[in-house]
Parts: sequence; structure tokens; C-alpha cells
Amino acid sequence: MKYSLDVDFVLSPFKPHPLLKNGHAMTIVSALVPRRFDIPPAEARLFQVDPESRLLANCHWQPGQRKDAPVIVIVHGLEGSSDGNYVRGIAEKAFHRGFHVVRMNQRNCGGTEALTPTLYNSGMSADYRAVFEELSTSDGFEQVFFAGYSMGGNLVTKMAGEFGAAVPKALRGVCSVCPAIDLAACADALERIDNYIYQRRFVNGLMSRYARKRELFPERYPLDGLRPVRTVRQFDDVITAPQFGYRDAQDYYENVGAKRVAAQVCVPMLMITAQNDPFVPYASFLAAKISENPAIQFVAPQHGGHCGFISKHLGSERFWAEQRIVDFCASIALRE
Repeated sequence: MKYSLDVDFVLSPFKPHPLLKNGHAMTIVSALVPRRFDIPPAEARLFQVDPESRLLANCHWQPGQRKDAPVIVIVHGLEGSSDGNYVRGIAEKAFHRGFHVVRMNQRNCGGTEALTPTLYNSGMSADYRAVFEELSTSDGFEQVFFAGYSMGGNLVTKMAGEFGAAVPKALRGVCSVCPAIDLAACADALERIDNYIYQRRFVNGLMSRYARKRELFPERYPLDGLRPVRTVRQFDDVITAPQFGYRDAQDYYENVGAKRVAAQVCVPMLMITAQNDPFVPYASFLAAKISENPAIQFVAPQHGGHCGFISKHLGSERFWAEQRIVDFCASIALRE
């Protein structure tokens, strides 16, 4: 008997909180507003994603860890972690709908710098294929879903596109919110004056992480000769690109953005973005012709900011995108 969820997906329109129609306000408030979550304690788990690297996940298993109950794997964005509000928000909603929940930390995130000698980058979709393989093959879970925000959204979209038509049976659906599918466009947007606060936060976080990696692997991460880094593009030019064998930041951006493979997505996908996202340009999705892929349900409200989507409604609808992700996955989970 297959696990059954009797809720159909209803795409209710996003109605923003009246005080948060500005994209910056929505973005900042969603990141800073305190939230409480009703979910059992997590169980830590390490996923081996290559011979030298492991990812730390925080897992919430349904009683008995039933293999036919669906699993949702949640991937955070740049300089985030598995403790992010939106990660916990999706986890809470999904767990109470009968899902097993796996809250992933990307490489080095959540205090895991010692688990890998590498940095992270936006092209590491192979890490999540490895997580999928372990859950579906080694563990035997029959229904696995992925959800990613921002950088994590690019990663899970890229993974889906790389599978192409050869979608594994256990991969039931993928969701992405404000995915950074065109990294060059995002880097350019961050350099606008009105985005200074985001640029500074990202660069400070990335450079702090680099310093922590240097303490662990000093020969691999030198400081001598390192040019000044004041923007995300400069960080990718000076550090990310040479660390991963790319010519420069632009070469890295062109090779890892999911825009290259979005047309190949065949697994059911929900993609949500906001037309007023401050640094993931809506034009990127139009240029990539996302709406022309019948496998992708593309939703782009006028408001929402970057990964915000705080609605005027209370309860489960307050954080609109989180609820849509869980509804979407529940609607396509295998039935009896």
C-alpha cells in the first residue's frame, strides 16, 4: 500500500502584507522576524557526497520511518543554514502533513567547515544527487522531493535539469523559490547602490568563511597575494573561480547557472519568484523561457521580495511560499 495524501494542490494567489509591498521591506522583514516552530527535535545525519566531503542534515522522521511516506529535502541559500526561518517553516508544515523532513546544510554551512576541504559553489548539484541516491537507494524511501531557496533553488533546479528525461522513479517533485538561475545577472544586481546592504552581508559572510577554512587548511587557502574583495563578483573572481578550475567569475557563472538546463527539466516542478526581488532579476526567468517548459509551474507575483512572500493572512498562509511548496508536494505524492 502506498502512502496517501488526500490534499490537492491549490495555487492560491499571493496577497502581500500591506506594509511589505516594497521588495526591500519584504526581504529584510522575512529574514529578521522572529518565529516559533512546532516540530519535534531533529536527528543529525551525515551524507557522504564525495570521498572527502560530507554534508550535515537535521532530520525529522515520522514514527517508524516508513519508507512509503514522502521525504522532503530542503536546501538553503547563500550564507544560510538548515536553521533558517524558511527552512524551519517548510519543515514544520511538511512534517505535520506526514512528510519525513531533511534540512540540509550546504558544504561548510551550519558550522561544518571541517567536514570538507572545499568551499561551496552554486554548481554543486552533484551533492544533492548523492543525497537523493542515499535516501532512495540505500534507505529505500519511495518518494523524495526537493525544495531550494535562492542559491539552493539554483542547485535543485540544476539537478532536475541534469536528470533530463531520465527522472528516477523516486524523485517525485522539485520546488524552487527565487532561484539564482543567472548568477551574472544576480551579481550585477547586487552592485546597485540600493542593494549595498545585501552585498556587504554576503561578502562579510563569505570572507569570514574563507578565514575559517584557512585555519583548517592553510595550504589550500592562502592570504598572500589575495586581491581586495568588496563584491560577490570579486569574491568569485578571486576565490571561487580559481578554487574550482574556472577561468574567472563570468566563466563560473555561465557554467553553473540553472538557466542552461532549465529547458531539460522533466520532473514536476514548482518555481516561485517575485517580480520585485531586489537581486534575482525577473528578467532572468523571461530570458530562460521558464514558462515555456510544461513540467514547470512558474509563479511570479508582483510582490514578494527575495524569498519573503509574507502574506496579509494569518496562520499557515502567513508565509505563502512555504505553504505552496508543501501543498504542491502533497498533491503529487503517490496514492493508493
